[in-house]
Amino acid sequence: MKHATHKGNLVNLKKIEGQVRGLQAMIEEEKYCVDILNQLKAVKNALISVEGKILKVHLRACIRGSLGDETLVDNKIEEIVKLLKR
Repeated sequence: MKHATHKGNLVNLKKIEGQVRGLQAMIEEEKYCVDILNQLKAVKNALISVEGKILKVHLRACIRGSLGDETLVDNKIEEIVKLLKR
């Protein structure tokens, strides 16, 4: 089975990378705790957004491809359940 591409998320991940660098600078510059926490929350929400996009593609592409095979479907469902429990 060919895997779906997630290259469209690279732009978002690069923005998150910049946000994390900004966080490092904020800590080095001893910025106000609440400002750091707000930035941490923004990074966390951005990561959750990327996670949701990748999960959506997985459900649409990878799961759909396994629907003809009951064993594969069960395996994919178990895979997602384990992922969501983390």
